[in-house]
Amino acid sequence: MRQRPKIIIPVVLFILTVIATTVGGAMQKGINPLFEPLRLTEGLPFSLTLLSILLTHEFGHFFASRRHGIQTTIPYFIPAPPPFITGTFGAVIKSISPVTNRKALLDIAGSGPFAGFVVSVAATIIGLKLSHVIQLRHTVELYRFGSSIIFHVLSYLVLGPTTKQHYIILHPIAVAGWIGFLATSANLLPIGQSDGGHIAYAVFGNRHYPISITILILLIVLGILIWPAYILWAILFTIFGIKHPPLADELVVLDRKRRIIGCLNLAVFILTFMPLPVRFY
Repeated sequence: MRQRPKIIIPVVLFILTVIATTVGGAMQKGINPLFEPLRLTEGLPFSLTLLSILLTHEFGHFFASRRHGIQTTIPYFIPAPPPFITGTFGAVIKSISPVTNRKALLDIAGSGPFAGFVVSVAATIIGLKLSHVIQLRHTVELYRFGSSIIFHVLSYLVLGPTTKQHYIILHPIAVAGWIGFLATSANLLPIGQSDGGHIAYAVFGNRHYPISITILILLIVLGILIWPAYILWAILFTIFGIKHPPLADELVVLDRKRRIIGCLNLAVFILTFMPLPVRFY
């Protein structure tokens, strides 16, 4: 018997996340929410864009699960208070009934990141058209966003060539698209039970575990050499588990369609990964 999804807690969390991301978007524009509460609506473009990306990602999982007859919760958003200007730590969705075979696992895991990636591309293009490029003659930089392959390509196509003497003042919609790319690459890391971990298990089976360990070690090395936040990522992945539970039917072989889905998600990971997401000066 199919259970009716519980909606009260997810709805409350979603409302809190809308508020938190709106405040975060306003803070990105230099608005103090305590002294300028009437200007909080200026944070809505960032909030609505980021939530659209996250919702598309999670409902990609949701509808793929439904196609395979697997019950899931609706998305649970995790609001983040100031000073986290993103306003959210993301969203999660949990399977109520077990995923039985590799085909279903790959379909469900691969649908979310790819759907979120498509919306992130659209948001980034729109946001870049609303952004501004300035010369750094008299401007002091506090930080500069890193650039993935896809963000660099889109910036070039929309804004034209830039040099280190240029600084792109990103519109909040573009910032949301950039965060969408970062979240997508993080989700596709083939560790444990992340989306990338599910995909790796669907493709490689028990060989998933050494892959998971290798990527975890690489994260720690990158954290030491390039960006300390990668160490936090490694810790979180370790807490949530780096092994993948076995499936009820391990004998189902992936067909050509599923291998293409796996390759597409690998391509998305390569396009969205940022070795140094934020550089501070």
